Amino acid sequence: MNTPSLTAGGFPEEAVRARARRGAAEVFPPAGAYGSALFGAHPAGAVSTATDPSGAAAPPAVLDELDALRLAPPVFMPRRLEKLIELGREPGHGDVDLRTGIGGFASRLPVYLSAFGSTRAGSGDLAVAAARQAGRLGIPMVIGENMVPVHGYRSVLLARVEAYTEAADDGAGGVVVQQSTEDADSEVWNLLYSDPASRALRDSGRLGFELKIGQGAKPGLGGMTVVGAAEAERLAAAGKFALGEELVPDGARLRCATPGTFTEEIVRQQLRFMRNNFPLARTWVKFHPGRDIATAAATAWAAGADAVTVDGAEGGTGWAPRVFLEGVGLPLAACLDAVDRPEGASLLASGRMWEGGRAVRALALGATAVGLGRAALLAVDEDREHGLSRLAEALALEVRLLVSALGQYSPSALSRADLWPPAPAALATPPAVPTGPRP
Repeated sequence: MNTPSLTAGGFPEEAVRARARRGAAEVFPPAGAYGSALFGAHPAGAVSTATDPSGAAAPPAVLDELDALRLAPPVFMPRRLEKLIELGREPGHGDVDLRTGIGGFASRLPVYLSAFGSTRAGSGDLAVAAARQAGRLGIPMVIGENMVPVHGYRSVLLARVEAYTEAADDGAGGVVVQQSTEDADSEVWNLLYSDPASRALRDSGRLGFELKIGQGAKPGLGGMTVVGAAEAERLAAAGKFALGEELVPDGARLRCATPGTFTEEIVRQQLRFMRNNFPLARTWVKFHPGRDIATAAATAWAAGADAVTVDGAEGGTGWAPRVFLEGVGLPLAACLDAVDRPEGASLLASGRMWEGGRAVRALALGATAVGLGRAALLAVDEDREHGLSRLAEALALEVRLLVSALGQYSPSALSRADLWPPAPAALATPPAVPTGPRP
């Protein structure tokens, strides 16, 4: 990659020149990489003068409050003494129990597989391989929006469900299917709920539906992809999606799903509808990282949601307008710090999860479990038979080591007391401004 030339003051000259060359196409990451590359907000400390394949300057790095927090073990550990008495020996990290209840499902780990949507990176063999490994792991798997309107029901969505079901062996885990406005028009939930292929999951309480209200990569927007001229023509004829601007110079078009317009009352009514029409299915809600996330989560739980999922601004595979990737939505740590999770409720968090340290910090901030998204895609791409399993194995070991070091023996026992500073808000406190005379 080349480093763009900058004018005095750090003005991104090459980014401006790229817009002059490519026009509206530069509002987004490279369209040619969509579905085969992973994008997202850059972590704190990333070099912000890198370029992407178009030659434009990458967006500046953002502060990731979650990574900035440190885990702070105590010196005196009364729980360790309790465990010693219980076991009759000195406890170790192998005594940490990672089994977790996640949104009405039993899970072997405090981990779930985040939603893979309708893009090439998350469809076809890659997602089916991920489903098979998630089933073997006994962790819940979420299937993303717009699968049926784009690919059809059996070839993609049902293939994932069947791969998961065939691999699952002991009643752990479950499958959760998202629904957007376009999915509702295609009656996705009705199709799956009544399909004999999903009966084993449904009757054992391992089928769920997730009402999707935004995502981390594009808070306030619906699903958005780039399609070629032929695909745009097909979608226009089907009337399933709005087609936005033509992105010069190659004639690609934006395929835009409706963003969905919600109020507190609409969320309550939607959840009531889900519980009444699909009584055997678990009910999840996914929110984008909005400033009123605390109210949104409380509304969903009060209306009977089994789980609330929050994508931080770091979440999603990340193909979105550049200005959204770096400048829109609350970071995950701020979302978790704002939400007051009731006893027994499930709060699920996703956003750049890949290793145990970040997962444990999210759990200490109140998350019940964390979602593997981009990391899962990369792991399965590396090894379609065992990549996700090995990734989860490494993460599980790190979580056991860290939870034990904090003097606890289950992830649910973690709290903000295990973090330094004790809350992300402490990181946002501006430094004191000198009031004396200037030198």
